[in-house]
Amino acid sequence: MKQNPLLNIQEFGQSIWQDYIQRNIILSGELKQLIDEDGIRGVTSNPSIFDTAIAGSDDYDDDIRDMAMEDKSIEDIYRFLTIRDVRQAADLFRPLYDRSEGKYGFVSLEVNPHLAYNENGTIREARELWKALDRPNVFIKVPATWEGLSCIRRLIGDGINVNVTLLFGLQRYREVTDAFISGLEDRAAQGNPIDRVVSVASFFLSRIDALVDPLLERIIKGGPEKSGQAKKCHGQVAIASARQAYQIYKKIFRDERFRKLENQGGRPQRLLWASTSTKNPEYSDVKYVEALIGPDTINTLPQKTIKAYRDQGNPTARLEEDLDAAKDVLKSLSALDIDIDKITQQLEDEGIEKFNKPYDSLMETLKKKRASALKTR
Repeated sequence: MKQNPLLNIQEFGQSIWQDYIQRNIILSGELKQLIDEDGIRGVTSNPSIFDTAIAGSDDYDDDIRDMAMEDKSIEDIYRFLTIRDVRQAADLFRPLYDRSEGKYGFVSLEVNPHLAYNENGTIREARELWKALDRPNVFIKVPATWEGLSCIRRLIGDGINVNVTLLFGLQRYREVTDAFISGLEDRAAQGNPIDRVVSVASFFLSRIDALVDPLLERIIKGGPEKSGQAKKCHGQVAIASARQAYQIYKKIFRDERFRKLENQGGRPQRLLWASTSTKNPEYSDVKYVEALIGPDTINTLPQKTIKAYRDQGNPTARLEEDLDAAKDVLKSLSALDIDIDKITQQLEDEGIEKFNKPYDSLMETLKKKRASALKTR
């Protein structure tokens, strides 16, 4: 019998999470089956996922109707529905969390994306969500904007688990790790325990190639002078960035600064590979899985990619392969007049908007369903 590649990937120190949540997969036993048979070790959510789950099914209609009858606001309904899903999923993962002493078994919930540039608003909502969820194995997702950096530090100092999302650039990644470590230092200085405060840094991948590849294609078509260099970079920038991020991770979390915290029980902020479904149909379905398997990392996959990897995955440690080539790819961008820092800032800005739109769409759906329920009373 063929072994399950999703399970085998664990042999190389990587955890697979599912990038999707919906009431039905929790209540039907589907999520429990993924945990038991595929070794899924966590779940991520975002406004787009909840928009698909709530607007695209009738799983939530009874709750929406009941809360409408109680004159609950749209925001109250959204908060109730998302918190309940995350709590129920976290409870399914709780045995794994306990067995692994807090390393595996997490579920993430994101703050309102409209707060991405609002430090105080983000902190206030993150604290409210953390308290309402009331589970040790959850993450509050905070975007890696400039304003988000101080939020990360303060929330980690509060003892709140943080999933840093919408991370694209290497310099911003360094800033994220500094915010995390500073938060642990603040907490330790106050005499508070740090051994169960955990964080992940979610590095988004396929969106990088989706934006850079067309620029490279124009250069390739422009003539032979730079076409060879551009061809070497085509489809490789995201993976090169991730491999470089992992080298930064190793350096920072082996440094004396973090070692002091580790001696007090502090845990490294693990890298999580996000946006792993391929946007280019010419690329393999598992392009951003196979190339980035390595110790103490996480890869969160949408349902389609989970199925694809179950069917065709071939896991082995590849994250530190071709490191010189990865450096050359990133260096070549400058010679090709592609400013990767501007690219990653653009992706961050667009990423916030891509979460705002489904959030707003979902609020409109809830508004309509609430109004429809009120007409019947």
